[in-house]
Amino acid sequence: MTKGQRKANGSFALSESPSHLLKRCAQFFGDLYAHESGSTDLTKQQFTLLAALEHNEGVTQTALVELTGIDRSTLAEMVRRMLDKGLLSRERTEEDQRANAVAISPSGRKALRAARTASDRAEKALLDPLPPSERQKFVLFFKREYPDWRRAGSNRYSRKAARLARWETRPSRA
Repeated sequence: MTKGQRKANGSFALSESPSHLLKRCAQFFGDLYAHESGSTDLTKQQFTLLAALEHNEGVTQTALVELTGIDRSTLAEMVRRMLDKGLLSRERTEEDQRANAVAISPSGRKALRAARTASDRAEKALLDPLPPSERQKFVLFFKREYPDWRRAGSNRYSRKAARLARWETRPSRA
C-alpha cells in the first residue's frame, strides 16, 4: 500500500490502489474482449488456454495451471467442456498414467485464430488511451517487474508466498 492510499481520516482510496486499478484494467479488457469476440464461442479464459497450448502442445493439465494462472478445478472443468466441443484432445501421459496431456484439435486451432483477431483488437483498444511512445513501456514494465508471473498465478505459490511474507514481517519477540 502506498502512502497516498490512506486518507487523513484513515479511509482507503480505491482510486489510488494499484491492486484495484490492475483488477479494473483486467475487467476492462474482459469487456473489450467480449465486445470484440462477439459471435466467437471462446471465452477469454478459453482463449488463454488455447494460446498457452499453441506453444506447449501436449503439456499436462498441471503445467497448464502454471502457464495460465487458471486454478486447477476451473481448468479441469474448462478442459472437459472444450473436449466436448471438439476444441481439444486429451490422453494419459506415458510417464504418469494419472496425468493428462492436452493438445489443440484442428477445430480448436480454427477457433484460436478467430479469437486471436478479437483479442488483438481488444488489446489495441486497451492500449489506445496511452501515447504511442508509452504502449511498449507499459508492456515491458510488467515483463520486467514480474518475470515470474507464471508461478504468481498459482494458488499454491500464492498461499506459500503470503505465509512467507507474513512470517518475514512479524515483529521479533526477542
